[in-house]
Amino acid sequence: MMNICRVTRNVERLLMVVAILAFAPRVPAATWIGTWATSPLAEPVTKENLPLHDATLRQIIHVSLGGDTVRLRLSNVFGHSPLSFYGAHIALAGPDGTIVPGTDQPLRFGGQAHVTIPAGAAYLSDPLAFDLADQADLAISLHLAEVPEILTMHGGSRTTSYLQSGDALAAEALDGATAFTRWYFINGLDVTHASADAGAVVILGDSITDGYGTTTDHNNRWTDEFVRLWQARPDAAPLGVLNHGIGGNRILRDGLGPNALARFDRDVLAQTGVRWLLVFEGINDIGTARDARKQGKDSATAADIIAALDQIIARARNRDLRVIGATITPYAGADFYWSTDGEADRLAVNEWIRNRGRFDAVVDFDAALRDPADPSRLAAEYDSGDHLHPSLAGYQRLAEAVAPTLFTP
Repeated sequence: MMNICRVTRNVERLLMVVAILAFAPRVPAATWIGTWATSPLAEPVTKENLPLHDATLRQIIHVSLGGDTVRLRLSNVFGHSPLSFYGAHIALAGPDGTIVPGTDQPLRFGGQAHVTIPAGAAYLSDPLAFDLADQADLAISLHLAEVPEILTMHGGSRTTSYLQSGDALAAEALDGATAFTRWYFINGLDVTHASADAGAVVILGDSITDGYGTTTDHNNRWTDEFVRLWQARPDAAPLGVLNHGIGGNRILRDGLGPNALARFDRDVLAQTGVRWLLVFEGINDIGTARDARKQGKDSATAADIIAALDQIIARARNRDLRVIGATITPYAGADFYWSTDGEADRLAVNEWIRNRGRFDAVVDFDAALRDPADPSRLAAEYDSGDHLHPSLAGYQRLAEAVAPTLFTP
């Protein structure tokens, strides 16, 4: 009888604990959110002839969203053989390839300093406690062991990277390093955030999103300018902004890098914490069609571009992403690209983006940059001079044209 009473009391206590836990306030679990990313491209190791074996590669990135835990994604997606590192470190970046004293920390991969990434694969580091502020500059140092013949890289880094022979992972300053403007092997950085409203937006684009003509090491691509505007709002939710622009990229055909449909799963769906997609592509499909038509070659029509955009929308919605369409900006005067047929295609695609209701929302970049007196051209103040790419004022105007309400949870 005493045993029965004791069991009964224990059951009552257990039920009481369950009831207390059920009504206790819940602390949200931290969520991984992408704060920086870039789209990988293939490059033969012989193209730049950099002495990568047993060298330290220090690369600078400018994050969007801060956090207190980070993890790095490395990529060997285009390599045909394994990619090996002796070690990897991160630190807050100082000027000219230096690191801020006291901030350097080693990364681990499965608890080990070294890591080998198989051909065609990507690899996440172990989570690392690291105090990273919004819009911080981060130095990523990689001590390279073996690299494949085909490197995974991004040519439009707009930031200076440094290469020094030997192990300089923890060196506060590099001595006699080679400087260049490319990223190799780094593909993304994630942070943890406790807010249930936190999320990331992927910007799928071409050279205008990649930042052609912006100032090296000044982080003034239109996506960077948008981050500044967004975070200046007192009610802004935590938002990671992931720039997946590739110069010369097309929606339907390979150019500089895989076409947008081919890279969609890797550059959009595989991104961490993504909730929104903004699509700003098409001008290269239109512009390259000019010479293709002259040569009697196959080229993308407005109908082809529209059908491809519809594919992107459908694939994104399968993952519950909110999809935003951006109109294609003017380019009359860019004689290497412009034609009356191409302009007709641009207008047709823009009409579909604005008025057919397929996108969840629209950002009218065309209206933001065009010359009111000649809508086929960029306004003079927004024209870099090549009549295709925006000036710095134009990039700022693009950022201002993105309504903050688009990313309201």
